[in-house]
Amino acid sequence: MTTKKSVFETLSNINVNNKVEKKNGLTYLSWAWAWAVVKQNYPKATYQVYENGDGLNFHHDGNTAWVKTGVTIEDIEHIEYLPVMNYRNKSITLEELTSFDVNSSIQRSLTKAMARHGLGLYIYAGEDLPKQDEKKDVKKKVTMIDLEIGDGNWEKVMRYVGANKSLGLPKIVENLQKKYNVKASVKKEMAKAIK
Repeated sequence: MTTKKSVFETLSNINVNNKVEKKNGLTYLSWAWAWAVVKQNYPKATYQVYENGDGLNFHHDGNTAWVKTGVTIEDIEHIEYLPVMNYRNKSITLEELTSFDVNSSIQRSLTKAMARHGLGLYIYAGEDLPKQDEKKDVKKKVTMIDLEIGDGNWEKVMRYVGANKSLGLPKIVENLQKKYNVKASVKKEMAKAIK
């Protein structure tokens, strides 16, 4: 007899590494891709953007704003609250708030709500941990990113290689392998940049 996997077991076993982007030191999962994966696995899944008492799709305290979203899969809703932030991940005052900022926060909040169901949850591991010891444990569990020539991380990595030529290729690769899976073809490209 086969036991049906839970929603969390199913979604948490999906590798999202090739669908993430790095911006300002944070890792982002494409909301469109995440929603497509959820719907492929759970066609009846729904989401909700909660409005405030005035019918606006954000909430505020008179100074800053946040959004509230929920994703329901198989009758289980996970709700996520997220501040409306600028490109530096700092809260935006109501005077600076734009519909684009609110929409971006809604999509990020929905993605985090999907993560509560399991999809890409490991991306957020450590973002709320205050103790150094706990951060060390989380780093051991984080999945490595496959570094490919020309991918979204390539330009940043090549800037690092150029700025650290004096370390030599073995040390540069050792440092990069703390975060990336570095293939032989990628090492060859780096070696060319060091010459």
